[in-house]
Amino acid sequence: MKQIPVLLLLGLVLSLCNLGDKLKTSDNSGGSGKSASSDSGGDAEKASPTAAQTAALSGGTTANWENQGMSWTVPPNWKETSKESKSLLWRSPGGGDAANLIVSISPMDESFPVDSANQASFDGQKTRFKNGEVDELKWLEIDGLKGVQFRESDPETPDGIRRLQWLAYRKYAGQVQGINVMLSTSGKDFLRHQDAMYGVLYSTKVAH
Repeated sequence: MKQIPVLLLLGLVLSLCNLGDKLKTSDNSGGSGKSASSDSGGDAEKASPTAAQTAALSGGTTANWENQGMSWTVPPNWKETSKESKSLLWRSPGGGDAANLIVSISPMDESFPVDSANQASFDGQKTRFKNGEVDELKWLEIDGLKGVQFRESDPETPDGIRRLQWLAYRKYAGQVQGINVMLSTSGKDFLRHQDAMYGVLYSTKVAH
């Protein structure tokens, strides 16, 4: 009988530990902390910018990629650097301290297994998350399209590149396409550009 209170206490401790694990994996960091979504390809979090991320785009302009049916809202001082059939680059002022919007399109065969590829993207980044190379990972839906969003950890050197990316697949212009939307800057400047980069990512409009 004396063991019963001990067993009850042990059960309570274990339940709290499980709750803590669930809270860690369901945390929506909004760019401010570590998180990892469920392994399953179920419901994705919908892109929802914070007030600071929205404010970072105030007075901004539209970056149009007409032939790919995509666009973004970017801060007013960002400029288009290049626009080709399968790649787009916009960047902020600042030379080596600039933030970049880099988008690439990869055409796939019409029989390409989109669901399996999405899961493979998540699984690959989950390994990086476990290894400390990525500090944010989630299924994210942007403009009705589900993909994998991840953020790299601080680089080893201040001038190293740190990336925020969203990988997704769509059917467009009669083909399956892989979409890679990447926002990047140096590690030392990431926090300074962070709200703008998340705001740009979450503003993505994509035909599909």
